[in-house]
Amino acid sequence: MLDVAVIEEPAAAEASLDPIRAGILAALAEPGSATMLAARLGLPRQKVNYHLKELERHGLVELAEERRKGNVTERVYRATAASYVISPIVLAAVSPDPARSPDQLSARWLLALGSRLVQEVGQLLTGAARAGQRVASFGIDAEVRFASAADRAAFAEELAQSVAALVGRYHDESTPAGRTHRVVVGLHQVPTTTAPRGPATDTPATDTPAPPAPPEAAQENRR
Repeated sequence: MLDVAVIEEPAAAEASLDPIRAGILAALAEPGSATMLAARLGLPRQKVNYHLKELERHGLVELAEERRKGNVTERVYRATAASYVISPIVLAAVSPDPARSPDQLSARWLLALGSRLVQEVGQLLTGAARAGQRVASFGIDAEVRFASAADRAAFAEELAQSVAALVGRYHDESTPAGRTHRVVVGLHQVPTTTAPRGPATDTPATDTPAPPAPPEAAQENRR
């Protein structure tokens, strides 16, 4: 079972979004048959069996084993992954394009960058799985608590300058055997369960000095 599987087919995405099928996928973190799932979920076995076949058709569940019980063969299924991510490629015609309106201070542009990240890494994972290879990648996840909006702006400026310096140091456009890598750095407030103190908009607060835009190299390492 994979940790995360990427759904790139519209029909598979539609199948996974059905509430009953989503419940079956969650239940199949542990292998089970239609009879076992029916008992767990409180659904008729015939209904569960129908949804299992649809999920199997789209590659979201797979046959784990077959057990003989008298004259009956029990089919035991398992989910193909512990978690699933629907790639923005499913909505390719309307998926966000970061190149359309780049704005470092726009939350919507940051969301577009994240959407592209999911799409591109998803395509890499799908191709690597078919080839039996691993995807070379790197990620950092951290939290920082700022004392003031001015500190946040200063942090963003210093981060942009550091990334630009690193990319400039290692970027080599002329290397024939080089491989293009994308570098994405984002900063956003962590959502809370309490009401926000101010409206969430793309416009920076009046007390937040806008950090200078870093060079394009800070956004993408082309080789």
